[in-house]
Amino acid sequence: MTRYATPSGGLPPQSKTLDERAVFTPAYAFLPADTMRDIVTSFLPHWKNTRAWVIARPMSGFSETFSHYITEVGPGGGSTRPDDDQTAQAVLFVVAGAAEIALMGQKHSLTAGSYVYIPASSDWTFRNISDVSVTFHWIRKAYQAVDGIDAPEPFISHDDDATIIEMPDADGKWCTSRFVDPEDLRHDMHVNIVKFEPGGLIPFMETHVMEHGLYVLEGTANYRLNQDWVSVGPGDYMWLRAFCPQACVATGDGPFRYLLYKDVNRHMPLDLRK
Repeated sequence: MTRYATPSGGLPPQSKTLDERAVFTPAYAFLPADTMRDIVTSFLPHWKNTRAWVIARPMSGFSETFSHYITEVGPGGGSTRPDDDQTAQAVLFVVAGAAEIALMGQKHSLTAGSYVYIPASSDWTFRNISDVSVTFHWIRKAYQAVDGIDAPEPFISHDDDATIIEMPDADGKWCTSRFVDPEDLRHDMHVNIVKFEPGGLIPFMETHVMEHGLYVLEGTANYRLNQDWVSVGPGDYMWLRAFCPQACVATGDGPFRYLLYKDVNRHMPLDLRK
C-alpha cells in the first residue's frame, strides 16, 4: 500500500535544534516538512472542524497563478459551501483518511490516493466519513476560458489508475503519472505525480515558463533550485516561479515521488494588469 507524507502538526519541544533549511528567495521557496506545525495553519470560511496549511498563494512578482493548501478535516467536519469563488477550478488529492464528496449531484467515496478534478462554478460538498482526520491537497487556479474550446468536465480517479508515461531515454527511472491528457487543451493546469527510481535524474537544468508547486509524497532526492542544491524528503515543499532552473537526482533505496502543479496550454498575458 502506498504511503503519503502528511504534516506532523504539533509544536517542536524547546530543546529542539532550529531547522534552518526553510528559505524564500526571488526564484523559489523551500518549506521543509518541519515548518508545517499547528501555529501556521489557517481556517477557511464555511468549513467545519477543518484547518489548512497554505503553502502557496498568488503573489505579485513571484508565482501568480495558483494556491496550494494541505487541508485536514477532523471527524464530522467538512463543508456544504467549500468555495464561493466561481472562477476557481480545483484538484483535490487525498493523502490520508476517508471522505465523501458530492460533485454535481453525484456522491463518491474518497480514500488515500483519490484524485478529483473540479471545474470552475461546480456544485460540490465534502465531508469526513470516518472517525479519524482526512487530509488532502487542494490546488486552486482561476480557469482561463478560450473561445471555441469547451470547459473540462469533472472527474474522479486514483493514483493507481493514472496513465504512467516514461520519459524518453530514462530506462524507466523517470516517469509521470498523468491524470489528464497533455494534448487536451480544455485544461489550463496539470497536477501530476512525478516518480524517480533510485539513481534517476533530470539530466539538464529545466528552465521554462510554467510555475511549479512540488510536494514530496515519499522518498528522498537532491533537488537543484536555481543556484542551490537542496536535500529534500517526505513532506517537503518546493515552490518555483516561472523560469527558475531546476534539476533532480533521486537518492535512497526507494522511489522518490512528488505531487506537481504547473500551468499549461494558454497564451502568455501581455497586459499584466489583467
